[in-house]
Amino acid sequence: MIHVAMLSKWHVHAVDYAREANEHKHLSIKLVWDEDVKRGKEWADELGVPFEADLQKVLTNPEIDAVIVDTPTNLHKEIIIACAKHGKHIFTEKVLAFTVQDCDDIFAAIEEADVQFMISLPRLTEDYYVYAQDIVNQGVLGRLTTIRCRVAHNGAVPTEESAHGWLPKHFFNREQCGGGALIDLGAHPIYLTNRLAGEASSVMAYLQPTLNDEVDDNAVVLVQYESGALGTLETGFLSSGSPFQLELYGTEGTLLIEDRDIRLKIGKQGEWLTPTELPTQLLTPMEQWVQAIEEGVSSTITKEDARNLTLINEAAAISHSEGRRVILKDIKEKR
Repeated sequence: MIHVAMLSKWHVHAVDYAREANEHKHLSIKLVWDEDVKRGKEWADELGVPFEADLQKVLTNPEIDAVIVDTPTNLHKEIIIACAKHGKHIFTEKVLAFTVQDCDDIFAAIEEADVQFMISLPRLTEDYYVYAQDIVNQGVLGRLTTIRCRVAHNGAVPTEESAHGWLPKHFFNREQCGGGALIDLGAHPIYLTNRLAGEASSVMAYLQPTLNDEVDDNAVVLVQYESGALGTLETGFLSSGSPFQLELYGTEGTLLIEDRDIRLKIGKQGEWLTPTELPTQLLTPMEQWVQAIEEGVSSTITKEDARNLTLINEAAAISHSEGRRVILKDIKEKR
């Protein structure tokens, strides 16, 4: 049994991870720590476990094997490195950090400690992604020329109950989050498109603060890839009823995915085809993490996925603030 400490309920997905951990036969939640003591105590009571206000006591507790990190993103580097140095296996919410350099510092600590690390990038395990990746790898679309990916919701649309929508107010705190819609929800289009299109070479970003003065709540990022393919990544907190969309265009065909509706057209005169069967969904990030801890099995979600996600976010922030296209090798060379 892997004994786990939940580190913060700051992120909206913390509850989901606690539920998944409780339902996993090889995981057992033993205690809660939170930078917000009141919130942490209430959550510990809900989970039926002790609350520990001193993070150092959590990390030096020999009964704790692993941690699930859902702190504000600006605390990730400090806390994850501390967890690694104390030999704790680490599961963390996206994004890992604000800069590629911070990611590399985190990975250095993890590698030195020889602990298992997992970042939650769940759409890389979904059957539709596996199907799309197979289509690209097999060359069914010919040369990939364009990708468009959209993930958006209405979390910042004001309601009678809340002026900032159903998202927690702290999701619009630039210091804690490092941004708004793009750095959080936009992570999904970024890491999906990174995988499908390959190495990125440049970024141009438009981060719009439509209803919020501090961070973006609507965003579009244009990415050029080393292959010559172009990517349009869309996200936002202001779209009611927006479906998930993943579109891949190539010289020999087109693949369109909208929620669970998947259509493929091959050739100029081809008809739209709907796959009768999708590949088997991969293990969830948490399941892969447990498997890595117990059996040493390599995960399909990698440190490079986490690093490349941060690279696009870091470049997008620069692009927006300076109003220019950012060449990614310039960021890499500054390291």
